[in-house]
Amino acid sequence: MDKKQPERLTSESYMSYDSHFGIFRHRIADTIAVHWHEFFEMAFVTSGEGTHILNGTSYPLTRGSLFLLSPADFHEIVPSPGTPVELYNFIFSERTLREDLYYDSFQSAADLQYTFEGERLAVIESEFMRIWMESSNRQFATPIVIQGALERIVIELARALRATPLTDLSAQGSSSNESHAQTAVRKTLTYLQHHFRESITLDDAAKQARLSPNYYSECFHKQFGISFQTYLQELRLQFAGSLLKVSDLPVTEICFAAGFNTLPHFERMFKRKFGLSPRQFRKLAE
Repeated sequence: MDKKQPERLTSESYMSYDSHFGIFRHRIADTIAVHWHEFFEMAFVTSGEGTHILNGTSYPLTRGSLFLLSPADFHEIVPSPGTPVELYNFIFSERTLREDLYYDSFQSAADLQYTFEGERLAVIESEFMRIWMESSNRQFATPIVIQGALERIVIELARALRATPLTDLSAQGSSSNESHAQTAVRKTLTYLQHHFRESITLDDAAKQARLSPNYYSECFHKQFGISFQTYLQELRLQFAGSLLKVSDLPVTEICFAAGFNTLPHFERMFKRKFGLSPRQFRKLAE
């Protein structure tokens, strides 16, 4: 069966110009075709059963399932026959989530999906209900209340996936200057997440951090253990791998869509990471 081309959902279509978030409640009886979006998305299943296909990997959906997606992720929702999936769907821009939580959540290459049970399920559901009520009846400090609920959900997800409390990154660093530089560099991760498909240079990222290119490069490597270019290339390769799994777009088109400038370089880097050529990778995923 032919694969459908992923639809791109834009921020302008789902968020108003004066808002950085939105929440919806959906009852999904038919397949939601594979797509990706310019914004972050977090969903929590309240009832029903189905399958969530995230970056080409299938996960069961049931009450308590929660997933968090970045603009680099592709996904598809397939409800089981006769059991529609009902869920909260919260979308938000990078401005909604503080930088340290953003880094802690998205530094892993793993898919961010977990199914909560018992008391923790009740806690997560109450937080989504709080967001829903605040969004439906906006009043004094509503954005702050919503941000607080979002952050608590993200923390619960991160703790569940790691089984350990989050690290307080703000406490790292041996001097105030180093701590400031770490914070500035960490903020650029959000910028890279949104723009890695473009021709970003080290100078571009350094300007976002308001640091010199050399100092930014030094801080980036010290903080994350890899170079800026390696991190950027990893984002592009993960995106390309997901796109190969979920679409039948030509390899050349995927190469440029992922931010690579030439096909030979893309194929060489792809094989170095995955041990297969892009075409072999796609065939194996079928």
